[in-house]
Amino acid sequence: MTVTMTDRPATTGQPASRDGESNGKALLRLDNLSKVFTTDEVETHALSGVHLEIRKSEYVAISGPSGCGKSTLLSILGLLDTPTDGTYWLDGVPVQSLGFAERARIRNKQIGFIFQSFNLIGDLTVFENVELPLTYRGMAVTERRRRVVESLDRVNMAHRAKHLPAQLSGGQQQRVAVARALAGDPLILLADEPTGNLDSSNGDAVMELLQELHQLGSTICMVTHDNRFARHAGRTVHLFDGRVVDERRER
Repeated sequence: MTVTMTDRPATTGQPASRDGESNGKALLRLDNLSKVFTTDEVETHALSGVHLEIRKSEYVAISGPSGCGKSTLLSILGLLDTPTDGTYWLDGVPVQSLGFAERARIRNKQIGFIFQSFNLIGDLTVFENVELPLTYRGMAVTERRRRVVESLDRVNMAHRAKHLPAQLSGGQQQRVAVARALAGDPLILLADEPTGNLDSSNGDAVMELLQELHQLGSTICMVTHDNRFARHAGRTVHLFDGRVVDERRER
């Protein structure tokens, strides 16, 4: 089954409104979403009846204690897992029913991932790490190299383009991971504890970078257990035992 995602208007560079409300349409919507894991006849309800909507240019933090379902939720949002029940629409398309190949295509073209562990390939240079997902798309050489250069410039890492990940600090590696996510011009950036492997100084710097990207129009959904970092977002959704128990606007 092939589904064509709705074309997205080019980023305007206009920031989201100051009160955290979005000026755009809903890019992502979950309706009564549940996820149950079954192991040796034991059922674990990781998510139960989750309703969530994220609109264009929003910056949303998913918070809650360890084991509350944050990572499971992000995996479903990123099409790395499927819900047991409920519906997930991404840009108007009910994606949970799509086949493996179509889900992989949408992941590559519509979703930018920023992982806690960076997930850079050690024997590829910074430039090659950022370029790799674009190569998988079959993008022309000239276009993908232009995008890599622009993305590295945005995170102030162009001067490290020829270095290997092992030659970078943790904070620099995470900046490269952000550049890799940005290069594909995704509908939404999904960040999974992006400061988890960083010291406080580098963690603050990465959070400032995400805030800058949001002000330039990026839509971001970040999982974090740290309320201090959650306050960088315009809206915080709090999970407990797999359920949304609270939502609040940060500003």
